[in-house]
Amino acid sequence: MSDLVGQYFDAAVAHLQRIRTEEAGAIEQAASLLADAVAEGRRIFTFGAGHSSLPAQDVVYRSGGLVVINLLNVPGMIGVNVMPAPLGSALERVSGLAPATLDLTPAREGDLLFVISLSGRQVMPIELAQHARSRGLRVIGVTSLAYPGAVSSQHPSGSYLKDHCDVVLDSKIAVGDGELSHPDAGTGFGSVSTVVTSALMQAVVASAVGKLADKGITPPLFRSGNVDGGTEWNARMMAENADRIYYAYPAGPSGQG
Repeated sequence: MSDLVGQYFDAAVAHLQRIRTEEAGAIEQAASLLADAVAEGRRIFTFGAGHSSLPAQDVVYRSGGLVVINLLNVPGMIGVNVMPAPLGSALERVSGLAPATLDLTPAREGDLLFVISLSGRQVMPIELAQHARSRGLRVIGVTSLAYPGAVSSQHPSGSYLKDHCDVVLDSKIAVGDGELSHPDAGTGFGSVSTVVTSALMQAVVASAVGKLADKGITPPLFRSGNVDGGTEWNARMMAENADRIYYAYPAGPSGQG
């Protein structure tokens, strides 16, 4: 194993240990909001643009995940799914797209929205969080607080995602998102932001599930579609929660894996 491989794993583990300790309080706050939203029958959405969409997707329609979490899908922004790829970055800078997107969803006052943006500086996540709160949604921002002050906001207000949230989960990723270096590489490399941000999201879900179970509320969870009975279980869970899921046809099959 090369030294860089070891350095990468060391960096990832160090970040995970740091957020486990330093973000424990914020994780519990976010988990309480999520548990309350599930218990109260609220709608729950996640959003991230580009690679920040990966942690958003990681808690949607998956084994061990809450059935009632939905991905807020904005065409051209979910992962690297648009050609040319830089168009996705350009769309993130378009003012007015976020309010229009949210207003065309079933989201309503009292619902919960996770907004994930590593830098928290782009127009789309800022306006999405801002507009969601103006409509009475609760907003959990997942971002790195290393960026504000170190990089300029791209929003005319000069604000960042962190300024428009009820709870902020700080991934503590350094500016530039590269943990490794090499004298001949020219720039940093070895991103740990997806690993760390996905861990934050999964930690919030895990804590919320525990909070619900502790109150005697059976959390609506998926099983793996790759174990016997999993597909039938998932179909039942989706049917029982059909009024709060937006990623399936009303009576569609569930082969979730």
